[in-house]
Amino acid sequence: MTGPPFDATPLLRAVARRRTARLRALDPAEAQRALLLRLVRRAAGTRFGRAHGFAQIDSVTSYQARVPLRRYEQFWEEWWRDTCPVLVDATWPGRVPYLALSSGTTSGTTKYIPVTRAMVRANRGAGLDTLAWHLDAHPRSRIFGGLSFMLGGSTALERVAPGVRQGDLSGIASAEVPGFLGAWSWPPRRLALLADWDRKLTALAEETPAAAVRVLTGTPSWLLVLLERLAARHGGSPPLPGLELLVHGGVAWAPYRERIAPFLPPGCSTREVYPASEGFVAIADRGSGEGLRLNLDRGCFFEFVPVSELDAPAPRRHWAATIETGVEYAVAVSSCAGLWSYLLGDTVRFVDRSPPRLLVTGRTAYGLSAFGEHLTGEEIEAALLGAAAAEGVLVAEYTVGPVFDGARGGHRWLVELAAPAGPDTAAALAEDLDAALQRANDDYAAHRYGAQLAPPEVVVVPPGAFAAWMRSQGKLGGQHKVPRVIADPERFAAAAAALAG
Repeated sequence: MTGPPFDATPLLRAVARRRTARLRALDPAEAQRALLLRLVRRAAGTRFGRAHGFAQIDSVTSYQARVPLRRYEQFWEEWWRDTCPVLVDATWPGRVPYLALSSGTTSGTTKYIPVTRAMVRANRGAGLDTLAWHLDAHPRSRIFGGLSFMLGGSTALERVAPGVRQGDLSGIASAEVPGFLGAWSWPPRRLALLADWDRKLTALAEETPAAAVRVLTGTPSWLLVLLERLAARHGGSPPLPGLELLVHGGVAWAPYRERIAPFLPPGCSTREVYPASEGFVAIADRGSGEGLRLNLDRGCFFEFVPVSELDAPAPRRHWAATIETGVEYAVAVSSCAGLWSYLLGDTVRFVDRSPPRLLVTGRTAYGLSAFGEHLTGEEIEAALLGAAAAEGVLVAEYTVGPVFDGARGGHRWLVELAAPAGPDTAAALAEDLDAALQRANDDYAAHRYGAQLAPPEVVVVPPGAFAAWMRSQGKLGGQHKVPRVIADPERFAAAAAALAG
């Protein structure tokens, strides 16, 4: 395969122009209110809808009064476990055809997330919106004059019941791609099905028609590995000379930006997206760091709970009409996949209200407070990147967790660097980290000053240690991500032993 049969960009550009005009005209609150009421009406006859009086709901306020916030574990226990993998009229009408297997980054357990055909269509529409915003910013781009390369996990799906299949979300998306788009898509099915990640990367490096690729999509950590393999195979940089757009999401972009940049051709733009197994949350409609625009009409109604109130008896539940900038919120979603006020586990902060634009700041479980220090994921990442910059090194991967020594304890940082460093680098990083966290977080500073918290320790692990550890966990490649924080002491101790060894 050398490329598609013709350049379809003019057709896409016409669709994109209409779509971006519609998005700009949307009233955020009205779009979300109307969407929620449509979802409620559709699911009124389900077991969940009957139990929560969906037939009587006529506003966001009445919905929130009847439907409490829930985490995955509560949905699983109360609504899905007894009949899974067959979910019929439970939380969404009809039979759910797919279950997306989520890697459970923070908990280490696999989650089974319902994916309906309505959600497949919503996700496909959000993907179109991503391309539309790119064309809006780059009207001369010819992204459909070549191939769109999606780097995901295996697209193989397991048939677990009549009419029900499960697997990676990328596999579900692949199964639902319209046939006529196949000529513009890469990789082909025989490569996409490969489950062995190393074998898959080798095959992709060998067979990808590098000159034909215009769009590349994936998780930054694995995109970097692919680009390195492509550069080694084709003997040059950039390895994809015609690349116009790199779409990234799933993990923070900052640790990978500098390392990926040399592999991108001049003029290639990057665009961040915020996808989840539970729904497509937001897309960058402007430049890097300017916030991701909330997807207001793609099958998901969003609520935002101040993180400080998450465990309160009656936390405030904001939505598009009431959000405030500068507040750290936990995200909840109600969707056409039958999720209702479901806490995603992510935290965000809004930079604009109309339209709502957000920055992803971490995970509700991606925080560290084993000793009352209350570090957020955003503070953890910023401190490490700042320390690395101060010492002139680049961080390839990292994780951090608690260590205990009697009544006292501290944090151990397991860090893999992009290049060899001097013998004093670990100690210098630890000192810089400690200073940065004390400046950023009063609780951390108080615990350090009061000697309840020992100074942080940095352990520089061997090159490739994180890839080997992820492989040993069966979580190499695709949508799997290195957990940045492992708060459970036993899990962290096991990870530290494997990584340091």
